[in-house]
Amino acid sequence: MQKIPNEMQAVVYRGVNDLRVETVPVPRIGANELLVKVAVCGVCPTDIKKIQHGTVSAPRVFGHETAGTIVKLGTRVRGFHLGDRVALHHHIPCLTCHACRHRAFAQCLQYKRTGITAGFEPAGGGYAEYVRVMSCCLPGVVKIPARNSFLEGAMLEPVNTVLKGVNRLAVQPGDCVLVAGQGPIGLLFTKLLALRGLKVIATDLLDTRLKLARRHGATRAVRPDAADLPVLVQKLSRSRGLDAAIIAVPVDSAVQQALALVRGGGQVLLFAHTKRGAVCPVDFSAVCVDEKDLLGSYSADVTLQPEVARLVFSRRLDVRGLITHRFPLAQTADAVALAARPEPDSLKIVVDQTAK
Repeated sequence: MQKIPNEMQAVVYRGVNDLRVETVPVPRIGANELLVKVAVCGVCPTDIKKIQHGTVSAPRVFGHETAGTIVKLGTRVRGFHLGDRVALHHHIPCLTCHACRHRAFAQCLQYKRTGITAGFEPAGGGYAEYVRVMSCCLPGVVKIPARNSFLEGAMLEPVNTVLKGVNRLAVQPGDCVLVAGQGPIGLLFTKLLALRGLKVIATDLLDTRLKLARRHGATRAVRPDAADLPVLVQKLSRSRGLDAAIIAVPVDSAVQQALALVRGGGQVLLFAHTKRGAVCPVDFSAVCVDEKDLLGSYSADVTLQPEVARLVFSRRLDVRGLITHRFPLAQTADAVALAARPEPDSLKIVVDQTAK
């Protein structure tokens, strides 16, 4: 094991759209904590919004879809060893509060406190060479099998968020579900639903992503503005309408379209509408009289980590093809910029410190 330096490189958020590569101290750990050398960290839309809109104070080191190698263990840590390759989980609920007893883990006060840091106010820290994993986050640490890559390990967190969303739906095999948006998250939804035996209608404005949706198990993949989309829904659903719809893009018109296409008693799940203050007209009679559920799902559920690990590491849910661009740590700002404005050939963007 190589010697741990006193200082490291980190990409520090200093204000709106201001990311700087700086030299900072390597975090010190306590008796119940880990020090992990970061290998890969994915670029997540939630961090992009914080960076672009300044919704949190500076300075911070973002990045929470992290995988790396344990290089130091606190004296009281059990179950891990130096050299273990691990995927990290930065939010852990207390499991005992009122919110947790209702399984609303993302509303738990402990959950809202990030437990992984590269210094400054804890914010994930994956855009740095080393991160400190606090004791509260140890239950979410997953060992990466020898045959799997750090890239796959970094995908556990986004897959977890998607699985949590799927589990909120009251759907059964053979049901018909629409997934609006076929970026990396939308494609994960499409694949997971297909694995559960559902008929998936995938929509996107990019032909390249519609082709990918078909490869990921979509029964049909069409543009959201296709004139025959309502006819297609009626055909695939045997004239019932959609059983559910997942909105994986922050587009209000997609919500309104989904509410119109979902059958009475069906569900519309919002996954990408995370900007506070955004409002959209809704016909409340669709919710009241037609009993259509308008749901939300946010962030991850640590209790799903074993299932997520089995899906990803067995490659039953093969995430490797979703990663299209890998940037070195020094080019993290470029990685964020591309993820914020994706190109036709770009899907999941990662900061990869193992890349040559």
